[in-house]
Amino acid sequence: METGSHMMVEMLRRSYFAADGLWFVMLEEDEGLERALEVDERVWRVMPKIQARNARELLDVQEDTPGALARCMALKFAAEGHRYELRSQNPGETEIVISECPWRAVLAQSGREHLGPEIADRICATEAAVWAEEFSPEGGPPIVAQMAEAICKGDARCRVVFSAADDARLETE
Repeated sequence: METGSHMMVEMLRRSYFAADGLWFVMLEEDEGLERALEVDERVWRVMPKIQARNARELLDVQEDTPGALARCMALKFAAEGHRYELRSQNPGETEIVISECPWRAVLAQSGREHLGPEIADRICATEAAVWAEEFSPEGGPPIVAQMAEAICKGDARCRVVFSAADDARLETE
């Protein structure tokens, strides 16, 4: 029986998604949907810090720029099985465009697509903001994260824009 690295990665990925879903559903059963969403949001205020620091170390990234952030976050997206691309117009702004999200697929498989818009607002936007905080230079302008589009809200793709605050073009919608 082959135990190649691809199979091990797939096993770990599936376990990661299953563990996330199991604790959420069990908490929802005991304390309700709103409480489960609150705890999930708390988890995703900490997990991105861990992931960002691990990605920095694994990729040996020292700089605090939107481009460095996107390169590190791409490692997380690749590990989770997203389909994505990085786009950069200038050194002060980089975006990640996601065409396929495994978390969205999990929602669809479990018949819970109706939670998508709330997940996008409370979890995905929080995750992006925490990554931005982790890459904001000390004493310099912070990096700002904006969820410009979200598959779970009916858009064709997710688009997360990371901008140095002095270059940030924030949309007011």
